[in-house]
Formats: sequence, structure tokens, C-alpha cells
Amino acid sequence: MRKELTRVLMVAAVLMVAGVASAAAASKSKQISGAGATFPYPIYSKWAAAYHKATGVRVNYQSIGSGGGIKQIKAGTVDFGASDAPLTKQELDAAGLVQFPMIIGGVVPVVNLPGVKPGTLRLTPQTLAGIFLGRIKRWDDPMLQELNPELDLPDSPITVVHRSDGSGTTWVFTNYLSKVSSSWQRQVGNAKAVSWPAGVGGKGNEGVASYVTRLKGGIGYVEFAYALQNQMNYVLLRNRAGDFTKPSIEAFQAAAAGADWAHAPGFYLVLTNQPGQQSWPISGASFILMHKVQNDRTAGRTALEFFAWCFEHGNEMALDLHYVPLPQNVVDQVENAWQERLVGSDQQPLWTRAASHE
Repeated sequence: MRKELTRVLMVAAVLMVAGVASAAAASKSKQISGAGATFPYPIYSKWAAAYHKATGVRVNYQSIGSGGGIKQIKAGTVDFGASDAPLTKQELDAAGLVQFPMIIGGVVPVVNLPGVKPGTLRLTPQTLAGIFLGRIKRWDDPMLQELNPELDLPDSPITVVHRSDGSGTTWVFTNYLSKVSSSWQRQVGNAKAVSWPAGVGGKGNEGVASYVTRLKGGIGYVEFAYALQNQMNYVLLRNRAGDFTKPSIEAFQAAAAGADWAHAPGFYLVLTNQPGQQSWPISGASFILMHKVQNDRTAGRTALEFFAWCFEHGNEMALDLHYVPLPQNVVDQVENAWQERLVGSDQQPLWTRAASHE
């Protein structure tokens, strides 16, 4: 009797341990973590909420800036990183990472000018660079008045607001300025964090939006969704074709129309200053970063299932927030790359595209 009781208790203990392990694995697969760019945070947040409602899986995404996201994915503290500044193939290979685009949007200059309606202030590449270089210091500067003869520009100083953190939004913005202004390229350059010639710094798109909203005469740059959510005054910007255009889904789509992702090593592609009469000149993609070898196969697979769900079910949500979903041919290229480049620790593919679409 005593032996039988001992055997039963041992079996129960084994089952309990197995049950705990199974529950832990199930729990682990129910949550994934990511960190990085603030540029796509509004749509990632919306997708995550909808995905949790549909599947029960939680996606915990920290909006800490592209620089922070790159650091965290390299350190292996998150399941995926996010950056608006694409990494070169050499950088990816050195860190053992895979990169792919997730969404397209635009960076827009925003101003706080009482009496000036949104989408009426005109800026050229030269005047925008001049303002952020600290050379154009007042709103009634002759160069600005000449561009905007119909506007009553105030006799007041310009306060530049820029990002204080390592930022993909800054990378996109300074990439554009470096292309259109030799002075900017020579004095400041293109990076996620630069030595700003003028202004005050805010953390994240949220911080810049907050500063510009509070500071009369302020000008900053944010992702378009933040401008809309905060009802900010965006500018018209002269594009490469010489036309003054406003930021919009159509303008971002026009900028991305000629993008050749198929021949971009590691999906490295920059969408600033693209040709086309309707193109918004400061457009860009936001990228996801993952390790080529996924030691936690369950978490890696769960992350890809979330991204695949976003591609399939998230387009309307993206458009509602004025982001541009990837074209289907680019989605196909991305999912094929998952199958070709991402493996578990057993070196077996993490993703089989045919099976995922059954």
C-alpha cells in the first residue's frame, strides 16, 4: 500500500512538473516584446491591441527611439527591434540580424504660428535647412515673406525643436536635409543623433509635438500621425519636381512608387527626396530587426505570426492613421526572406510561407 502511494505521488509530481513547464511555454508564447522607433508607434500600438483581441497574444512594444531599439535587439533583451534608420547589409551581418520593412509614412515639419492655417506656410528645401541651421532666425525673414506673400507672418523669433534622443525620425529628416543642402551635409550630416546648430530638444515624437504645441513661433518635425493626432500645423514643402506638396497618404505612396525593394541588399532603401510631382520629399519606411538565429523558437515564430497578421489584416488600420501599407509584392518578398534567412537554434527554418497561408 505504501509503495503504491509512493508511486502515485511520484507520477503526480512528474505530471505537475510537466504541467508547469507546459504552462510556462504556453505563457511565453502568449507574449512577445519589441522596442524602438517612435515613428510607427501609433500603428504598432493599434495593431497590438487588435491582435490581442483576436488571438490573446500580447505584443509589448516600447517606443524608445530607433537607437534604443537597435541597442536592445543587439543585446537580445527583446524579441524584435524597430528602426526608421535602415541598417546596411554589412551592419546586419556583423550583428547577426535580419531586417525588413513593415510600414511607410512621412516626417513632416510642424509649426506653431497663430493666425496661419495648417497647410498654408510654404517652405523650400533651402529655407527649411536655413531654419534648422539657425541662419533664418525670425518668421518675417525676407526669404520666408517672399515665399508666402499672402500670409501675415509674425515679427517674432523662430524656436527650433528637435529630437534629444537617438531617433530614426531624425535620421530620415537629416538624410533629407543632407541631400538638399550642401551646408547641412558639411556642417551637421545624417545620423540618428546629430549636433544641432540651434534649438531645444524633446524626447520622442511625443516630446517634439508637445514642445511645438506649447511654444509660439516653434518649428519641429514629427511623424505625420503625431501631427494629425495633436492637430498640429504642418507646412507645404517644395519637392524634387519643384511642386509645393502637402503630406498625405497619396504623397507618401507617390514617394514609394519607384522603390525597388527586390534589389535592395538587406532591404536597405531610403525614400527621401524621391522624384514625382506628388511625392512628399521626407517619406520613409520603418523596419523590423530580428536575430537570424532564434534561440527561442516559440517567441520568434510568434513574432512572425504577428507581423504576418498585420500584413493581412492591418491595412485599413494603417490607412486610418495615415500610414501606407506595403504593396503585396513587397509583403511577398518579406515573407520569402523570413523563410530563407530566419532559423531556430536547430538551423531549421522558423517560417514556412506556404504553411502559414494554408
